Amino acid sequence: MGIIFLVAISILVFMGYRYITQGLNPIDAESEEVIEIEIPSGSTRRDIANILEKNELINSSLIFDFYVRFSEETHFQAGTYLMSPSMSVKEIVSYLNEGGTPIMDQPIFSLTIPEGFNIEEIAERMDEKTDFSRDEFMDLIQNDEFVEQMGEKYPDLLKDALAAEETRYVLEGYLFPATYDIFEETTLEDTVEQMISRMNQVVQPYLEVISERNLNVHEILTLASYIEKEGVSEEDRELISGVFYNRLEEGMLLQTDPSVSYALGEHRESTTYKDLEVDSPYNTYKYSGIGAGPIGSPSKGAIEASVYPAETDYLYFLADIHTGNIYYAEDYDEHLRLKEEYIDNNQ
Repeated sequence: MGIIFLVAISILVFMGYRYITQGLNPIDAESEEVIEIEIPSGSTRRDIANILEKNELINSSLIFDFYVRFSEETHFQAGTYLMSPSMSVKEIVSYLNEGGTPIMDQPIFSLTIPEGFNIEEIAERMDEKTDFSRDEFMDLIQNDEFVEQMGEKYPDLLKDALAAEETRYVLEGYLFPATYDIFEETTLEDTVEQMISRMNQVVQPYLEVISERNLNVHEILTLASYIEKEGVSEEDRELISGVFYNRLEEGMLLQTDPSVSYALGEHRESTTYKDLEVDSPYNTYKYSGIGAGPIGSPSKGAIEASVYPAETDYLYFLADIHTGNIYYAEDYDEHLRLKEEYIDNNQ
């Protein structure tokens, strides 16, 4: 009996040793697979063991737990880790102590600025979607010190805006339309600067071409803001841009309706003859040239169209607000004919 007992004990010890050894060894020493895992902040030793076992990075969460407990290597860091089934428990524990890529905090707000929004519309959206109020945003936008600071930081983008006269808001058209994540520690200044920084990134590749056209960034963004409002498709935007360039070359007024709406300070589906008389440097029916400044935040597509207009002989275009179709003409008589055929007869 004594011999049988000793044999049984030996077998149990051997099996236990084998179980522990297997639990500490890699699942697959030859594996080249890389698995990304996330260790959340506040995870316990048992939580981490379960995460590793679930992702098939260790053979046994129990063995892992015991190893960590007795090795006293428990200074694990939350974060994102890239691990492999070829790693042993010892290697995994060492890696967890070194720390992975920190986990970014979750945003508390997600702010989407639609293409074409102007400063006041952005202020309303900010008020609706974040803890920043409309008044706080408007105060910052009109804060000379902040605006000058942005000008110093992004001179290629803002130097012409700062030099422009008669603009309603210096930063109008310079806040890139996109979605921005706002975190607990994000300030209003951070958010606005991020919008400016994005616009700066978008504009940079076009600076040389803009200069070759004898224009500046402020003028290009002004044209782009009109194009954003007037056209939807890439083809139409390029054609509209071509019309604007042709009219400027001919010394004609741009006569773009969205500039009148901005001058009036309100959105208009259509403009009246009385509207066209509004005395504002933004009114391209009354004042020559490109205009005082942008009337909204243009998208990358509109900016590109303003830099690369279509080569065309068109001098006029009109849009059917019901269908979205745009009709182009090379002379005023053709323009009137199209207006009668597609606009007047369909009202």
